[in-house]
Amino acid sequence: MVQSAILEKLEQLPESLQTEVLHYIEFLAEKYAKDTSTQAPQKKRKAGLLKGKIWMAEDFDAPLEDMKDYM
Repeated sequence: MVQSAILEKLEQLPESLQTEVLHYIEFLAEKYAKDTSTQAPQKKRKAGLLKGKIWMAEDFDAPLEDMKDYM
């Protein structure tokens, strides 16, 4: 459906503009070919990778002194 509509519109253009359309199609094909080939596959995340490197204070959930007036 889309291809036939593109071809109909393309046939109505003068040859110089048809050449421009061809160049644009080649540009898009090259651009997206590079994008897909340069992307590295995503690695799966590993659980527990940072174990022991992050700590949380014992009073993390305790109310803050500065906020006592608002509570």
